[in-house]
Amino acid sequence: MEITIGSPPRTMMEVYEMLPEGTLAELIDNQLFMSPAPNTSHFKTAKKIAKSFDKLIEEAGRGFVFYAPFDVYLDKKQNAVQPDIFIVLASNAGKIETHGNFIGVPDLIVEVLSPSNKEYDLTKKKNLYEKFGVQEYWIVDPDTKLALGFALNNNLYNRISEEIGKIRSPLLNAEFEF
Repeated sequence: MEITIGSPPRTMMEVYEMLPEGTLAELIDNQLFMSPAPNTSHFKTAKKIAKSFDKLIEEAGRGFVFYAPFDVYLDKKQNAVQPDIFIVLASNAGKIETHGNFIGVPDLIVEVLSPSNKEYDLTKKKNLYEKFGVQEYWIVDPDTKLALGFALNNNLYNRISEEIGKIRSPLLNAEFEF
């Protein structure tokens, strides 16, 4: 794929937006982070969780489920991420661009850990999602099946769950095993 640059980018967001489609990259606080493709256990775990959310959310008409790579622009200047899975409830469906990305804050995000990104998801992304007001954030370790759940309360995350192989979501009023 050949890219022609008409003029040099002036911001990191412009650099991010020039990356080829499908590039595993995120822009957090104006800093570009790139990661390798997920491994088999990461992919299988994310797929199983996404299928459960599809039944719970999409098939029931409660909202929409998206999977990486799909850009989420938390703002238009410094923060664009590609969560493994994110949910936009029907009440926020207006933020979904028909021919674009998601601009705004998803209702729920799930990140599946990879060996190269554990600290990144456990700290940097958790702090970012808390700052932007993601209502529920789940971190899943595909090797141990540990699922850590956090819910926003007074603009801060409180741990709501720590279980093996189970997501118990108060926001969705549902639970399922993976």
